[in-house]
Amino acid sequence: MRKPTLRTGVRWKISIAIAGVGALVAMTLSLVVHNAARVSMLDNARDVQMDRVLLAQRWYEQSKNKDPRFNTKINDPAVPKDLQKLVRQGRRGSYVHEPAEGPAEIWAAVPLSNGDVLSLHSQFAGRSATIIQALDRALIIGSVSVVFGGCALGVLIGGSLSRRLRKAAAAAGNVAQGNTDVRVRDAIGGVVRDETDELARAVDALTDALNARIEAERRVTADIAHELRTPVTGLLTAAELLPPGRPAELVRDRAQAMRTLVEDVLEVARLDSASERAELQEIALGEFVARRVAVLAPDAVVCVVHESYVNTDPRRLERILGNLLANAAKHGKQPVEVTVEGRVVRVRDHGPGFPEELLAEGPSRFRTGASDRAGQGHGLGLTIAEGQARVLGARLTFRNANAAPEGAAAQDGAGGAVAVLWLPEHAPTNTGSFAVLPPADGDGGGGDGDGDRRQRHRHRRP
Repeated sequence: MRKPTLRTGVRWKISIAIAGVGALVAMTLSLVVHNAARVSMLDNARDVQMDRVLLAQRWYEQSKNKDPRFNTKINDPAVPKDLQKLVRQGRRGSYVHEPAEGPAEIWAAVPLSNGDVLSLHSQFAGRSATIIQALDRALIIGSVSVVFGGCALGVLIGGSLSRRLRKAAAAAGNVAQGNTDVRVRDAIGGVVRDETDELARAVDALTDALNARIEAERRVTADIAHELRTPVTGLLTAAELLPPGRPAELVRDRAQAMRTLVEDVLEVARLDSASERAELQEIALGEFVARRVAVLAPDAVVCVVHESYVNTDPRRLERILGNLLANAAKHGKQPVEVTVEGRVVRVRDHGPGFPEELLAEGPSRFRTGASDRAGQGHGLGLTIAEGQARVLGARLTFRNANAAPEGAAAQDGAGGAVAVLWLPEHAPTNTGSFAVLPPADGDGGGGDGDGDRRQRHRHRRP
């Protein structure tokens, strides 16, 4: 079971990191400044309170009526115990009491000559509290500004990095699709040099190394096939001179198979070199397919749903059809159906369908499919068909038709392999560049089920 994942961009990760650090720093500084300011104001209030009580002490001891002034009290029972203990020792002092609710209380007390205690009590309020509140507001506003500023800076920095990474990913994707002329370093651009440029250089170096290795393998394959062509042709010619009989038939059959393999390998090497160019010609696709299928697979059923004129290479298109029909005949079951609808050509059989490896990864040379197909062919037919489709600027897709539900009786026409050839709206240019292709999801076209909207022409070949 896959664990749930949260996907976020680099931009937001950097923004959140900067905002988090900014918020932590702002909160820490705000607390330090708040506490320092409050302690300083409380110390100042205690000094003022002590000056007042000393002034009241002098007034009290010099007056005759012994009447306390300046809101002072004699032997006030509310004086905190710690302060009372200090004064009883003949010392003067001040004390700050901070209740759970309400403002702090400032006490100051001094001993009198007759042994009494003169004390003064007031609350830490008024202008000092207003200053603290104003300071707190300023700190909150500053902290919020720092957080938002950090977010904006993170979005700016992360956005630039994210754009460069996305450009690098897009360029690497183009390379993976076969456009080896793309360079990631040129795609990301920019003046600043950072780790993204190192990644781009590494990807470009990897691309160059892979291209060199692929080109070397292609040349070796082409050279081997080319060198084998002459002796295989001589072997086939010599086999024709053998006296009639079963051994001669076996030799000629194996020699012909070897010759076919050599020709296919040479064709694959030419297609891999990306030097092939289509010789374009305007044709009626439905009529062309019907005529070619009648020769290549007389038992196949051709259905022209909608005729269309296309600009393509007839020779390469016939090669694609031949390989698809041969694959259906080898690995599928009858009937084989060929449907033409506009610029879309489908070839379907009613066999076990394509193996999962082919559906997931596409055709691979010398891979013949599942174990039940072992020994049949060399696995180059679909590879050549896909390569010829690229030369035409077309796309070749593969899927399996929906089979009957498990436990249910098999229905007519259920199951089978479906190969779909999408011909482009615009033919490839002389330089070999491809036209824009239709979306890859589904097989497009609506073949069956549209009989009430399009005229159908079905030709069954004997």
